[in-house]
Amino acid sequence: GGVTVDLSQMNQVLAVNAEDLTATVQAGVTRKQLNQEIKDTGLFFPIDPGADASLGGMASTRASGTNAVRYGTMKENTLTLTVVTAQGEIIKTGTRAKKSSAGYDLTRVYVGSEGTLGIITEVTVRLYPQPEAISAAICSFPSVADAVNTVIQTIQMGVPLARVELLDENGVRAINAHDKLSLPVNPLLLFEFHGSDNGVKEQAELVQDIAHENHACGFEWATRPEDRSRLWTARHNAYFALLQLRPGARAISTDCCVPISRLAECVLATKADCEEQGLTHAIIGHVGDGNFHVQMMVDPNDPADIARAEGVNARMVARAIGMDGTCTGEHGVGLHKMDFLVQEHGEGAIAVMRAIKHALDPKNIMNPGKILRWEQ
Repeated sequence: GGVTVDLSQMNQVLAVNAEDLTATVQAGVTRKQLNQEIKDTGLFFPIDPGADASLGGMASTRASGTNAVRYGTMKENTLTLTVVTAQGEIIKTGTRAKKSSAGYDLTRVYVGSEGTLGIITEVTVRLYPQPEAISAAICSFPSVADAVNTVIQTIQMGVPLARVELLDENGVRAINAHDKLSLPVNPLLLFEFHGSDNGVKEQAELVQDIAHENHACGFEWATRPEDRSRLWTARHNAYFALLQLRPGARAISTDCCVPISRLAECVLATKADCEEQGLTHAIIGHVGDGNFHVQMMVDPNDPADIARAEGVNARMVARAIGMDGTCTGEHGVGLHKMDFLVQEHGEGAIAVMRAIKHALDPKNIMNPGKILRWEQ
């Protein structure tokens, strides 16, 4: 029982300040809509969670996605918000200035709050110049460990990757079938480089050398926009492709994020756990920032099947937290990861979050029951 507030018709781009590299939009504006409206300015908005999400929703869930390794998440790219509070007041959380030390950072309080503190109605975001050159490459490896170690070494070398995605062999097999591709059925990295012509060439050559040191089998380039689009479309379709690995099954999809130095260890242990439990699964990750997703296909009518997947999820989260990582890099807390949030932050920090919730929403009307419990 409750009321759902639909902001999808609040879909106006209110202001584009190209000289300042900012845009102010209503909450229902989607990322594709914004990029379409600003394409003639030579700027773009880079946060790409896969779906054509609304910017209000992206701010509320602290979204990120494939470009986060270079451009950051919504946390770094949101300058100010207009919010309707639980008391019905309209507030602005900041200004369009690039930095401020004036008072509490209310923008960051509301970004990622998942609708539990107020309703975001307007968002001001950072824009970026469209890169002079874009190049994409795919590279296969004999093992997940080799692929992940390539990413770790590339990041530690300071190469400014725009995107780097991992698909394990199950993910590659699924998108081959779904998108009519013929990629080698091995763990695969999908790279994208942004910059000047010379800069992109130098970045790509350095990554190619690192990949070969980690037993890479082939480095294939996709410089034409249509080829890059085909690869990234296949990557974004991976969820639906993976469902075809086990017809009739449903997906339990989860994620975690760890410091980059612990990524290989966490991915390999999680993959071994899935295999030990006999789960049809795939691991796909925005591995440049230590974030990966596990999709497990289960029979929705088999409680034991679901329990095996939930067990893998719980062990993965415990493993990530033990590595000084987080229970969720992108998916958020909602209902399912509330107890994991306590594991990650401890009761003291949860008490502070609860105090903020009680102060800003004393009647508990904003998305009640999500993120944390009203009572201790």
